[in-house]
Amino acid sequence: MKIQLPLTDEAKAYIKQIGFMAIDEYILDEEIAGEGNMNVVLRIKTNKIQSYILKQSRPYVQKYPQIAAPQERILTEIAYYKALVGNELLENYSPKILWADEPNYLIVMSDLGQAADFMGVYSKPALLTSTHLKELMQYLSALHSLEIGSFVPNTAMKILNHEHIFNFPFDIANNFDLNTVQEGLAEISEIYKNDTELKRKIRHLGEKYLESGKSLLHGDFYPGSFMQTHTGLKIIDPEFAFMGEPEFDLGVLKAHLLLAGNEAAETFLDNYTLEINLKLVNAYAGIEILRRLLGIAQLPLSLEVNSKRNFCELAKNMVELY
Repeated sequence: MKIQLPLTDEAKAYIKQIGFMAIDEYILDEEIAGEGNMNVVLRIKTNKIQSYILKQSRPYVQKYPQIAAPQERILTEIAYYKALVGNELLENYSPKILWADEPNYLIVMSDLGQAADFMGVYSKPALLTSTHLKELMQYLSALHSLEIGSFVPNTAMKILNHEHIFNFPFDIANNFDLNTVQEGLAEISEIYKNDTELKRKIRHLGEKYLESGKSLLHGDFYPGSFMQTHTGLKIIDPEFAFMGEPEFDLGVLKAHLLLAGNEAAETFLDNYTLEINLKLVNAYAGIEILRRLLGIAQLPLSLEVNSKRNFCELAKNMVELY
């Protein structure tokens, strides 16, 4: 059952028969809920002054249909939220899954309301406050401390992410003309595509990323996965979740704080409670900066090309110091 706008009568009947709505409840309206980079995300409104979120994965990236993606990623999201059950702190930061239709790669979740993500942080660094960052560190401290008996390998999603983080941006033959993003960026990328020693270290870190670890990671812990709602901060979109090294989640967040010019980029880890390898955090942060500046997954940055050049050099040094 393909869920898309406008909902067909067949789709509405299918949603109705699932059983999460009341007997006399029916759909009045439907709309796109957020940008939905990876998946189709819809909001349905009913006559009971209720609304629900429908999320469905397709065999490609919703924002970039030309990029194939494992459709079973929605099953990882289900497994992630199930793993949080019983931990009051983590559950409080998550939407509730009301129903999961695994054969159709579809989940129905509680609606967080008219929420906004934190992608505006790149133009307004203070959007992520010290209070937000303290909460994010409490969240990761609890998440990385969870005792997980087993978790889905999520191998296909790790391979997809690995390609776009550790390989594609540094591939001389990737045919991605960065000058279409910003004039002068392609020339900068050539420096790093031809840096054999840097690429060796990145390849080594990519191999570490692909290994299994002891901690459950969110896997995409950046401002687009954080939502400000009327009930506070929420963490969403864990389809990249996997068992790995805590430093990866922390490094990704540090990279985005640096790119946003957030003054807490060097101090936010003070509120993280587990022991970590700071050099590894920085190395992952460096790679995340490079891939965001030189890869496909661009950010809404208003940086001059020379500023990006400086960030790339900073990132290179962070990787090389590991």
